[in-house]
Amino acid sequence: MSVAAVAGRVWLSEQDCDLEPFRALVERPTDLAHHPHAAAVTDGVLVYEGERLREAGDRRALAAELVRALSEGPGIVVVRGAFPDVTAVDRVTDVFEALITEQRAPGAGAGDHFARPGADDRVWNALEKTALYDPEAFADYYANDVLALVSSAWLGPGYQVTSQVNVVNPGGTGQTAHRDYPLGFLGNAVAAAYPAQVHRLSPALTLQGAVAHCDMPVESGPTRYLPYSQLYEPGYLAWRLPDFQAYFEARHVQLPLARGDAAFFNPALFHAAGTNRTADVRRTANLLQVSSAFGRAMETVDREAVANAVFPVLLRRAAQGAGEEWLENVIAASAEGYPFPTNLDSDPPVGGLAPPAPADVLRRAVREAWAPQRLRAELRAGAGRRES
Repeated sequence: MSVAAVAGRVWLSEQDCDLEPFRALVERPTDLAHHPHAAAVTDGVLVYEGERLREAGDRRALAAELVRALSEGPGIVVVRGAFPDVTAVDRVTDVFEALITEQRAPGAGAGDHFARPGADDRVWNALEKTALYDPEAFADYYANDVLALVSSAWLGPGYQVTSQVNVVNPGGTGQTAHRDYPLGFLGNAVAAAYPAQVHRLSPALTLQGAVAHCDMPVESGPTRYLPYSQLYEPGYLAWRLPDFQAYFEARHVQLPLARGDAAFFNPALFHAAGTNRTADVRRTANLLQVSSAFGRAMETVDREAVANAVFPVLLRRAAQGAGEEWLENVIAASAEGYPFPTNLDSDPPVGGLAPPAPADVLRRAVREAWAPQRLRAELRAGAGRRES
């Protein structure tokens, strides 16, 4: 199906995913002349110099250029020398190594939920853990002006930073191509239930980034990207399909990074970690996920209390023959329907990229006619797992 035919659709499905229009979107050159602050184009990716960004006089024009690059441009920018003082990077690397050592202690290792055991080391919620371990190193690191520039350009003020450390050890295998949080963490059946406007909105809610904490030659497996793939509207349903996976494997690009470089990209960009083919490089990156200030409800609601209060009513009405739609509507108004934010150390994904949401627990409790005490205990335990 052509891009024009898909545009304007209220609902998207896997039947809308056609490789030919996808190829027409991504197989295009990147014109350096359209990005006056950029220093170069490498394999379609815009490359900026950190010092040049810092010296830019018209900050508004620079921010607009970055937004265009991430939205209608290749969807990714690399900033060489994003951290000009690599001692700040090295100090935080030392913290990461200490945290990893603690995790490896007997009984303390959480592992990585997205790779085979031993392939890499991951530290969830590294932002909070770093701040508590070494506040001085944390402050010097996150005072970085390039991170603030790109985050505020894409998301506006009030953004929130989260961080996960990923160390891919020698021999660690790469990921399959995917899109990221929030819509990218849902299976295709669930993602298809969201109207097309949500598919268009999802990329505007987060910014993905990665800071290189070591030199990353291509053979060490830096992240693979498919420039312009964020433009494909049904991409949240396409990335799991074999034809699109094969195309990504054939057409992706990889850029080497030096310690202190950073990459920022649209979360809808097809991307995947590469395979570390070296014998001695522990490829260490601080994966940044920066979230919009608007990704939250207006009021604070104790949805755990609401779910427990309403559960006896749901049980009674279900026993009386209430329809599935009626029950689903009440559950949607009662319990938290999305599993994030959470603590991925203690609340790992189960059978996918996301752990069960409280609404999933309530739904199961109604279906299996749990005792109210069991639901209360399960919801409380789940809330405990989500705490940092």
